[in-house]
Amino acid sequence: MKFSEIKYERPDVKKAMVRIRELTQAFSDSDNYESAREMFLEKEKITDHVMTFSSLASIRHSIDTGDEFYDAEDTFWQNTLPEFNEYIQNWTLAMLDSPFRNEFSEEYGDIVFINAEIFLKTFSPEIIGDCQKENQLVQAYEKLLASAEFDVDGKKYNISTVTPLKECSDDSLRLRAWKAEGQWYKDNQTELDRLYDELVHTRDGIGRKLGYNGYTELGYYRMGRNCWTAQDIDVFRKAVVKYLVPVAEQIYRDQAERLGKEYPMSFADNALSFRTGNPMPCCDAEGILNHARKFYDELSPETSEFFSMMLDNELMDVLSRDRKQVGGYCTSLYEYKCPFIFANFNGTQGDVEVVTHEAGHAFADWYNRDRIPTDTVWPTMEACEVHSMSMEFFSWPWAEGFFGKDTRKFCYSHLAAAIKFIPYGTMVDHFQHIVYEKPEMSPAERHGVWKELLGVYMPWIKLDGDIPFYSEGEGWQRQHHIYSLPFYYIDYCLAQTVSLEFWGMIMEDREKAWKHYMAYTRQGGSRVFTELLANAGLSSPFDENTLKTVCEKAVRWLNDNNISETEVN
Repeated sequence: MKFSEIKYERPDVKKAMVRIRELTQAFSDSDNYESAREMFLEKEKITDHVMTFSSLASIRHSIDTGDEFYDAEDTFWQNTLPEFNEYIQNWTLAMLDSPFRNEFSEEYGDIVFINAEIFLKTFSPEIIGDCQKENQLVQAYEKLLASAEFDVDGKKYNISTVTPLKECSDDSLRLRAWKAEGQWYKDNQTELDRLYDELVHTRDGIGRKLGYNGYTELGYYRMGRNCWTAQDIDVFRKAVVKYLVPVAEQIYRDQAERLGKEYPMSFADNALSFRTGNPMPCCDAEGILNHARKFYDELSPETSEFFSMMLDNELMDVLSRDRKQVGGYCTSLYEYKCPFIFANFNGTQGDVEVVTHEAGHAFADWYNRDRIPTDTVWPTMEACEVHSMSMEFFSWPWAEGFFGKDTRKFCYSHLAAAIKFIPYGTMVDHFQHIVYEKPEMSPAERHGVWKELLGVYMPWIKLDGDIPFYSEGEGWQRQHHIYSLPFYYIDYCLAQTVSLEFWGMIMEDREKAWKHYMAYTRQGGSRVFTELLANAGLSSPFDENTLKTVCEKAVRWLNDNNISETEVN
């Protein structure tokens, strides 16, 4: 069924809650596994139905945040899902207490109970009101960003459409675009500070109500962390500073030399990789999707079937428009056994990276669509990001169809960006750890923390005060995840490390690399992250040697393929 043909009808959530309560009691009273299993499967259908239409409302709201109907529906779901979770919690308690736990584990895997125990640590009926408030604050932040409008030389832009100007080769225009965007954030500073301050205190309060010493431990449980801890991240963080920061710094020094700029450079100059301009797609949005079909057709039979299904059923909305939510994501419509991709094309190389990145998520979702329970379709987020970030690198042999004459520039900048991203993403996570350890900090103190961390993780940035907002240690407020999904961002860094391992494999033997990718992907969410990796013959990013090794391989390739301006003129 085409996405446009899916009819939205708000489910009777109260009726669903009552039925789950009845099933919970019947499940607890069951005297045999077959009976308990029937209750389990019926509960799965109810949950899938509710979550499908919650996702559908969210998608259509993000496509047009000004649509009054879906704005109201999104608000309804933000308030209702915390209430729904109370009934899911009672069901989960019954599952964990079931005398048939061994039988369920044998059929559906231990992960069901591992994740159930974590879920119980994240919820209590007494926090429903706080969760509703948290959702409302995030929704307000998203609406604020969706309303952003920047004036550059008398023309209006939004967050997505201003990006090409922020990366253009005209130094003066690029700087004006950065300043215009920064000024909008400065003009809305009071509201941005208020929203985040309330979010921090609300989340801290939720954590304390649940018996934690603040939010951080709860935040890890909310992210479903089931095989690693904050201590593991501390080790990873130190390895990033030791191995990645010096490499990224050299990449930026080379970039400054190509551009004829003094190192360190401003935010605006760091955004330009080549004096002749950053790599640009050689085709429009339709051309990108058409070549993506060729890529997925030739990559494997599974990806060919998948991407044709996505195109034929209109399961992507990729064009940037006014009132459209910023960013990109992939989500599931469980009843229809299909994913949906949301993006904002803006004419930059990111358009191609979105098609490969989000489609990596979507492929994993589609490939595992028949898993029961639905919770095992997706693994935890760091594991999910391996699907997407690695798929980006699998597209390299088809890059010319996306970038034409800019193919060499794309490959160089794509690999360099992967290296440069990990320090930034680690800094985002480090910042959040500090914020939630000290929730009483003022907005000004939080900005100070970010500015200090820039010196540790991004020493290539010149903080000269020339660009408002960014150069004043406030740029973190444009990072959506910090507001909406705390502690998510480190997952990208862990996954990027694994994706660089895949890149190394692809450079040696693409077919062999794809076998490892499928060995990883076909497990869905049936195992914890470290087991998914081990079962697919992949290294753990928590092993310091992994980061060191992938970094060394990437550096050798970048050095061997460094592009001078004379080669791209």
